[in-house]
Amino acid sequence: MTALTEDFANPIDEGGGDFSALAEPYRRELLAHCYRMTGSLHDAEDLVQETLLRAWKSYDRFEGKSSLRTWLHRIATNTCLTALEGRQRRPLPTGLGSSSSDPTAELVERAEVPWLEPLPDVTNDSADPSVIVGSRESVRLAFVAALQHLSPRQRAVLLLRDVLQWRSAEVAEAIGTTTVAVNSLLQRARTQLEAVRPSADDRLDAPDSAEAQDLLARYIAAFESYDIDRLVELFTAEAIWEMPPFTGWYQGPHNIVTLIHQQCPADSPGDMRMVPLVANGQPAAAMYMRDGDRHVPFQLHVLDVSNDRVSHVVAFLDESLFAKFGLPSTL
Repeated sequence: MTALTEDFANPIDEGGGDFSALAEPYRRELLAHCYRMTGSLHDAEDLVQETLLRAWKSYDRFEGKSSLRTWLHRIATNTCLTALEGRQRRPLPTGLGSSSSDPTAELVERAEVPWLEPLPDVTNDSADPSVIVGSRESVRLAFVAALQHLSPRQRAVLLLRDVLQWRSAEVAEAIGTTTVAVNSLLQRARTQLEAVRPSADDRLDAPDSAEAQDLLARYIAAFESYDIDRLVELFTAEAIWEMPPFTGWYQGPHNIVTLIHQQCPADSPGDMRMVPLVANGQPAAAMYMRDGDRHVPFQLHVLDVSNDRVSHVVAFLDESLFAKFGLPSTL
């Protein structure tokens, strides 16, 4: 990503500081906001850049009636709403409405679908622990997938009200509507979201917890040693596996393991190597596949982990994501 100081070299002073220095602390949360709005890491990065460019150009008209943070989120929200006009929602395979697939059947790829994408960890390590938890919950993959069922304006209202905790009047002013309209949009959004979002009881282990780290290590070890059958004991009975851009999704440990045996190009220990990381506030791992004398990007796995079991894996087959996560091009 291009550094802000490179894009906005002309300083706009406020007490001796320039615009880039004032805006840079908000870049991570703006990225998370644009990602929640769009479901795309690639789009979110572009929209943050556009947001900051718009803000820089109009900063001389910023009157300070709100905080700089609020003003930037307002610009980001409207930038996202404009970008989303006429665009399709970004689903995961489980969101296409089909039933679970036969793991022995041929895979069906739909590269033309604008699939949901994962997000690198955007939390600030120095932040208050409660802030970190809240930030991770708001970008959880299942939550962002649920947001895709809402219209862009419903998304904007729900995120501004329920995630950023704005008042209805502030939201109305930000998106150019009335408080009554905001409350109506919010009620409909909450109702629709309740039907598709994760249960309030479905709490995931923090990615840096000892339990999650241990389970991720065992998950990685099973792949790297090509002991795929060992995965059965790591999944819950109702575990789900999906891997966009393929449209199928698979339920149950034995179906998942059968799928991997049938479709994975690896056939011996050492063919797969995995790098642990955090994505969407969840434990994750980047998988590299052997290609001659090196390993090249293959999949990026994002795991739902709770009670020492894996309940859901989304394995993204998008090599362009590796660079976005700061991962090497080969191992």
